[in-house]
Amino acid sequence: MPYLDKHCLILDLDGTVYLGNIPITGAVDFILRHWKDCDFYFLSNNTSKGPETYINKLRAMRIPAEPGQILSPTPPLVTHLRARGINRAYLVGNRDYARALSAAMPELELGEKDAQAVILAYDTELTYEKLCSAAHLLQKAPVAYLATHPDPVCPDPAGPLPDVGSFIALFEKATGRLPEHIFGKPDPAVISPLLDRYPRAHMAMAGDRLSTDKKLAENAGIDFVLVLSGEASLADLAKEERQPWRVVKDLGDL
Repeated sequence: MPYLDKHCLILDLDGTVYLGNIPITGAVDFILRHWKDCDFYFLSNNTSKGPETYINKLRAMRIPAEPGQILSPTPPLVTHLRARGINRAYLVGNRDYARALSAAMPELELGEKDAQAVILAYDTELTYEKLCSAAHLLQKAPVAYLATHPDPVCPDPAGPLPDVGSFIALFEKATGRLPEHIFGKPDPAVISPLLDRYPRAHMAMAGDRLSTDKKLAENAGIDFVLVLSGEASLADLAKEERQPWRVVKDLGDL
């Protein structure tokens, strides 16, 4: 991508590269066309899937993604847990994410017994039993409360679905507590390894959300490309004081 003078492009996934299980054709073509011109990284707040699931999904779309190109809230979450000596936690998350978190932090014991923290992820296998267990733990002051990301909804071809931000509102009503730390976009810690590797002027973030993707780019001091293939519309953008570096229908128009 020499003509854009960007050597590192960080792409949101759902709403930017695909919508649910449907590839956004222009985006996929753009990635493949520039695969050798630019270093691509794929960033999602969605903690209902582990890295291998994302890799397999991208490869099924002909995008030859490798593990080192997948970015998520998990590494900063693990850093936080280790820094605070938390090695027992109750995870409100599905089995795919439980495996991913255990792989990233093998010493972490997941379960309700003697839990030092509740970790709220995007649980696509959520049950009332899990809600009750988490609520009981959150009524104990010493138990830390952490959330993997703030997104209130997850995009879906049939319409938005409740995500971690919606779960946070539920637990606030039930327990009066809010997470002490929320990871993922728009916290620039989620891309900190890249910020150490590339000059900011040579980086850009592309995504469909103003509250997370655009805000992350602003917090990190890098350019932002808004794609209109997902959540945000031009009407939403008109309300923003700070405008993106580029606005395109999808990545194929970049």
